[in-house]
This record gives sequence, structure tokens and C-alpha cells, in this order.
Amino acid sequence: MGDEPASVSLAQETFDEAQIERGRHLFAQACAFLLGANEAGQLPPSKIPEVAFIGRSNVGKSSLVNALTGRNALARTSNTPGRTRQINLFSLADRLYLADLPGYGYAVVPKHERERWPVLIESYLKGRPNLRRTALLVDSRHGLKDVDRSLMSVLDAAAVTYQIVLTKIDKVKSRREQIIQAVSDELIGHPAAFPTVWPTSAAQGDGIAELRAGLAALAAAP
Repeated sequence: MGDEPASVSLAQETFDEAQIERGRHLFAQACAFLLGANEAGQLPPSKIPEVAFIGRSNVGKSSLVNALTGRNALARTSNTPGRTRQINLFSLADRLYLADLPGYGYAVVPKHERERWPVLIESYLKGRPNLRRTALLVDSRHGLKDVDRSLMSVLDAAAVTYQIVLTKIDKVKSRREQIIQAVSDELIGHPAAFPTVWPTSAAQGDGIAELRAGLAALAAAP
């Protein structure tokens, strides 16, 4: 037998029809923008479960939030990296907070803004007691980058549960399974990471129903 490292299984989370329907129903409810915060201390108390969306600039965070809620303009989208400059907080039916965080890495913004964001993001991640999960978005076309790995180390150290959500999976149809496997393999040794990866496409709807179902399971009871 060789000494090759074991690979993480490609098996994805599965949901039955009732779970899919609960997710669809929850994300069809009213989703209200609460505020945009320049500092974590400006956010309201975290009284209900909260899910954060984070990733490199232009990874598709706002597009994913819009796809989940079925609204075209709930979260602002742009082809210009760095459009989201605050923590934008939304309340989904008063059962689940959705936090759209600024992108990290390259962005067409002043240097002082880029330097402020990591501090803002880290203080948020460590200071929200009801943060149930962090969705770490990764562009399927590029896979994990060093900046993603650095954030994963921060999340591991802070014991903040996170799950990799691959975006734009429709752009890599021929390499889909290879990319999922490569990212899954990197999760070995990351104690705060879920072992499964969610492939999604905001444009085509791939994985959106399943992601809704998974997040709905974290929401407060109606």
C-alpha cells in the first residue's frame, strides 16, 4: 500500500423534499436591509441566528444573496471588485440574519480602505455570538488562494464554523468534480471547516435550493 493522503469524499449534503420546501419557504419571506456598518460595534445585538457571506473581491457574494432570496437587487452587485465596503446586514423574516461582508484581496479602492477591511472582518467574526455559520465563497474558476487559506486559519483559531461555497460552478462544467475534490482535500486539518463543499451558480440556480435548505436548518423557529 502507498502512503498517499486520503481524499475527502465528494459526497454532498442531501436534503429531502420537506427540507427543500422549508428552505424555499423561508427564503421567500420578507428580507429587510437593516444597516451597513463600518465597524462591528455598529451592528445590532445578535439575537437570532446569523449567517455570514465572505470571500475574495468579486467572488459573487451579493449575487448569491440575491439568488437565495429571489430578489435581483437586495444586495448590490457590480463587476468592479470592492463594491461592498461595509458589513451589510439583512433580516430574513426575523428568523435569520444574513451578513454580506466586504470582499478581501484585490479591490479598486484606496489603500486605507483595503487595510481597514481585514480588521473589520476579523472583529466581526470574533464578536458575533449568534453567528451560526460562515459561508466562505470561492470562485470555482480559480479555487482556493493564499488569502482564502489565511482567513481559514483565522476562522480555525477563533473556532468559527465555516463552509466552503463554490460560486460560478456553471463556468467550469468539464472540471466540476476535479475542482470540488481539490478544494475538499484542502479541508483536511481545518477543525472549524465543514467537510462538504457546496457548488453553486447564482446565474443558473445550481445548488441554490440545497443551500437554502441547509441554512434554513440554522434559523430560529417561526
